[in-house]
Amino acid sequence: MIDFYYWPTPNGWKIAIMLEECGLPYRMIPVDIGKGDQFKPEFLAVSPNNKIPAIVDHDTPEGSLPVFESGAILIHLAARSGRFLPKKGRAKKEVLEWLFWQVGNLGPMAGQLSHFVNYAEGEHPYSRKRYADEYHRCLGVLDRRLEGRAFLVDRYSIADIASFPWVLIAPYMGQPLDEFPNIARWRDAMKARPKVRAGIDLGKELRRARPYTEEERRVLFGQRARPPSPRENGDDGR
Repeated sequence: MIDFYYWPTPNGWKIAIMLEECGLPYRMIPVDIGKGDQFKPEFLAVSPNNKIPAIVDHDTPEGSLPVFESGAILIHLAARSGRFLPKKGRAKKEVLEWLFWQVGNLGPMAGQLSHFVNYAEGEHPYSRKRYADEYHRCLGVLDRRLEGRAFLVDRYSIADIASFPWVLIAPYMGQPLDEFPNIARWRDAMKARPKVRAGIDLGKELRRARPYTEEERRVLFGQRARPPSPRENGDDGR
């Protein structure tokens, strides 16, 4: 059994899709990021960066194994299931390249754009244009890669699973896909997969139906480094 710490966001959807595609048994544990569940000690023990998604795989040779960061989780689940990551050679190299491209480029740029489109108060023209342009650039990279290809690396893989959620939300950030025909085709093909749809629909009742309150905004967007506890400093507090 896998404990899946989740909230319905693009990064959460990556792992929901992968778990559904692999058919691995899992238990979804909601982490309400607006209420601050991500800062609870029990969650930080699994995900020290206080971000979802995270998992605890209870069926490994080493016993219960926590894994955080979506790219690391995808690699772990691919190894666990023997699916969606080639075993060797050029194909494996390319899947990992495009996976790391997503976690280092497409996801962060889309995430920052989403913040300024959907959450930032006031007008921020420079910031919004900066991240809109970077997201657009990333979509161009992705569209060129998909020219003449059904998927990013020959067969469906964790590279596709990682990128899809951040393309799915493009229209909600004011970015139509008309000028990216290869992405539009790929996006439609991904949406047509039953397990992809099941992953996107996981916990849809948890999706935000109202603007964030001021307290929720403080929790989500007002965090700075927290000093370590006395025990983390080697001091038992006495």
